[in-house]
Amino acid sequence: MVCDLDGVAADACTIDALARLQLAARRLGLELRLRRVSGELTELIAFAGLGDVLLEPGREAEEREEPLRAEEERELRDPAA
Repeated sequence: MVCDLDGVAADACTIDALARLQLAARRLGLELRLRRVSGELTELIAFAGLGDVLLEPGREAEEREEPLRAEEERELRDPAA
């Protein structure tokens, strides 16, 4: 399923609608593809933490920092030291 977003506002309502559409598509066994997504909307999707859910691979900002994995967690310094 292709969703053309040319001229769509980059706001919370759009993010909510896209997330709901993606959920409905997955429940039906479909794949949602976004086309002509503005840079502003792309950044907002990434900021909302939905980049992996809504954006195609390679579309999300590359500067995004990957979350730490359990084996990469850092220990807090001892405040008494």
